[in-house]
Formats: sequence, C-alpha cells, structure tokens
Amino acid sequence: MKAFSLIPVLLLGVCAAMHAEEPKPESTLKTPKEKIGYAIGVDIGTNLKHLVEEIDVNALTTGFKDSITAGKMQMTQPEMQEVLTGLQASMQKKMAEKAKNAGETNLKAGEAFLAENKKKEGVTELPSGLQYKVIKEGAGEMPKATDTVSTHYKGTLIDGTEFDSSYKRGQPATFPVGGVIAGWTEALKLMKVGSKWQLFIPSKLGYKEQGAGEKIGPNAVLIFDIELISIGEPKAAPAPTK
Repeated sequence: MKAFSLIPVLLLGVCAAMHAEEPKPESTLKTPKEKIGYAIGVDIGTNLKHLVEEIDVNALTTGFKDSITAGKMQMTQPEMQEVLTGLQASMQKKMAEKAKNAGETNLKAGEAFLAENKKKEGVTELPSGLQYKVIKEGAGEMPKATDTVSTHYKGTLIDGTEFDSSYKRGQPATFPVGGVIAGWTEALKLMKVGSKWQLFIPSKLGYKEQGAGEKIGPNAVLIFDIELISIGEPKAAPAPTK
C-alpha cells in the first residue's frame, strides 16, 4: 500500500483555522507531542467522516496503532488491498446512485419550474427550450459564434443558490461565444451589446446529467443575469449595473 502524506492536508487545515474565529476549547493536552498527535487525529477523522457508516472506529484505532508502532498486523497486505478495493467500488456505486436520484429530482423540479416560468410576463421561450427575459435592450451589434465577448453575470439555481458571479469578482468575464454552455451561446447570438437579459437554461442546454462543481447538481436548471458589455477584448469595462 502506498504511503499517504498528511502534510498538504494539514497545512490547508491550519491555514483555514488561522482565518476562523472560534472560541478556544478546554484542553487536557499539555505536551507538544500530545498536541501534534491530537491535531493529526482530528485531521484524519475529518477526512474520514464521510466513511463513518463504513468503518469501525475501534478497529481503525487498532490499525493506526499497529502501523506506527510496528505491532503485529492482523491482515496481510493483499487482504487489506482487497478490502480497500471493495470499499472504493462500494462508495462509487453509492455515489452513482446518489447522483442518479438527485438527477431525477432536479429534472422534475426543473421541468415544473420552466413550465410555470414561461407563463410569466416578459418571458420568451425559444424552440430549444431556452427561456429569456429582456431587462434592458442594447443598441450595439450582435456577436457571432466565432466572436469573443465580455460580460458581467450572476448565476443561480432555481432555489436561489448562487454558484458564480463576475460582479463579486469585480471584473467582467471574457470568452468565446462558442466556448460556453449551449444556452449561453444561443442567447449571446441574439443579444445586442449593451443588453441585459435574464436567462432560464434547461439542463440539456447547460451541464446536463453531469452537473458542475459542488453546487450545480445533475440536470439542474440554471438562471443567469447577463450584461453583454462588448464584442472583443474590452478597453475599459463599465461598472456593473447590478
């Protein structure tokens, strides 16, 4: 079995703790060795918390002690490798089932949301299923699929969860029109420079069943507020009008 280095994980944990304001807990730890041991134990426990239903903590402690004190091992290396391979396969199966269930739930919720949303005043639905609402109509040119554009935007889920925002980063995003999700590409080719639209993007025009990152689940409908600032690299981007 390959050795696992805790150093990067520990450093990340320490950096996070430096920025966290927590009340100092009572402690019976006196010596540097005790404190180091406890800190490593907490780090290991935190990283294994998602396996709490799969492991016996007492056996984990025994294995930990045997490994660092050269105690008599209770399993051979092949046996341990077989067990860990089985655990990995089991966890992958559970994750796949969880993603499938989430995808089914998101798909139904998204379809219901879009069905009601298209009835709202000012909302237009295109044959692809993309919905949009013009917040402000620009007077500039419309980009082509081969163009590069600069935009300000905010992205949320149908429950209001925000997953991305150029406004919060303080600068617009520049990218090829044809290099983003299908819903964005379709909308951008219809927008004039200076426009601000709200997009309602079905999952088939977004990240589909794969989802993206920690917040965008499988089959999630995406809502974007987009300002089309310019075609090409902006010389001086205007302040967002959020």
